[in-house]
Amino acid sequence: MKVVSVVGARPQLVKLAPIAAAFAGSGHEHVIVHTGQHYDADLSDVFFTGLGIPDPDVHLGVGSGSHGAQTGGVLTAIDPVLAEQRPDWVLVYGDTNSTLAGALSAVKQHIRVAHLEAGLRSFNRRMPEEHNRVLTDHAADLLLAPTEEALRHLANEGLAERAVLSGDVMVDVCLRVRDAVLAGEHARPTLPDGIDPDQPYLVATLHRPDNTDDPARLAALVAALADLPVPVALLAHPRLVARATEQGLKLNQGAVHAGRPLGYAGLVAAVLGSVGVVTDSGGLQKEAYLLGRACTTLRPETEWVETLEGDWNRLIPDPDALGRPAWIEAATRPTPSAEQGLPYGDGHAAERVVEILAQRLG
Repeated sequence: MKVVSVVGARPQLVKLAPIAAAFAGSGHEHVIVHTGQHYDADLSDVFFTGLGIPDPDVHLGVGSGSHGAQTGGVLTAIDPVLAEQRPDWVLVYGDTNSTLAGALSAVKQHIRVAHLEAGLRSFNRRMPEEHNRVLTDHAADLLLAPTEEALRHLANEGLAERAVLSGDVMVDVCLRVRDAVLAGEHARPTLPDGIDPDQPYLVATLHRPDNTDDPARLAALVAALADLPVPVALLAHPRLVARATEQGLKLNQGAVHAGRPLGYAGLVAAVLGSVGVVTDSGGLQKEAYLLGRACTTLRPETEWVETLEGDWNRLIPDPDALGRPAWIEAATRPTPSAEQGLPYGDGHAAERVVEILAQRLG
C-alpha cells in the first residue's frame, strides 16, 4: 500500500508525527508532501526536528496569501505530484486550506482520499476551517473520526457509511511527549522574558481571524489578558504579531509577556508548568485537557465539546461582557477535579489508522 500524506500547518505536523512512526514499521510506503502553508520556521521546521518526523519527500513552497490564492496555489502545485505518485490513498489532515486542496486534487484524479480528524464541527460558518472540514468530509472516501461526537455529526450529514472511529492521533503524540517531559528528557521551555517558570503563570495563544483582524476586538482581548493577576506567557503566532504591528498594538502590557511560539515538546512542558491555559486554538484546548490543565477558550464555540465536561474547558467569547471579576475567576480558576475518561482514545490511534487504510483498500 502506498499513502501520500498532505500537510502544511503546525497542527498537521503534530498529527503527522505518530502517523509517520506507525508507517515506519508497517512495510507500507509513506510519502510526505509539505505544501509550505506554514513556512515560518517556528511553525514548521521545528516540528520536523522536534518530533522526529522524516523530512518531506516533496515541498511545494506555496507560502501565504488569501484563502483563495493559497488553496489554488496548493491545488496547482500538488496536481502533478499526485499524478506522478499515483498512491492508493491520499491522507489529508484536519481543516486547513492544504487539507481541502489535497482532497480536491486527489478526487479529481480518481485517487482515494482519507480524511484524518473527520466530523469535527464548530457550526460557525464564519470560520474558514469549518468550510474546509465540511467540504473535505463530503469529498473524501474514508472519514477517520476521532470521537463518537464526530461520528454523530457525519451520520447527521448522511456520511455514516464512509465513517469509522479511529481515535485521535493527537493523543498519541501528546501523551508520548508528556511522558518524556516528565522524565526529564527535554530541556525546560524558553518562556517569554519576565515569566518565572517556578512561579504560577498562564499559557496563552491568539491567532484566529475573528479575534485578530478587528482592531477593537484584538485590543480588548489583549487588555483582558493584561488585567489578570497572574503572569501570562503569550506565545505569539505570526498572525498575531503581524496584526498587532499593523494596528499599532503593544502586546507586552500588564500581565502579558509575549514570546515566540514553542516547539511541541516546549509547548507541552510550558502547559505542564502552568496553572492554566487561555487560547482560541482548537488543538491547545485539547492539549490542555490531556495534560490536566484548566482551559479558557476565547470563542463562542468549540469543536472539542468533550473538554467542556467537568469545567476543564470554559467558553468565554467576550471577557468584557462577562465583567472583570467573573473573567478573572474564570481564567485563573483552579484545576478541576472531575474525572475525564478517554473520549479521545487510548494513544494508539495512528496504528489503527494504518490498519484501517490497509483493510479498506483490500
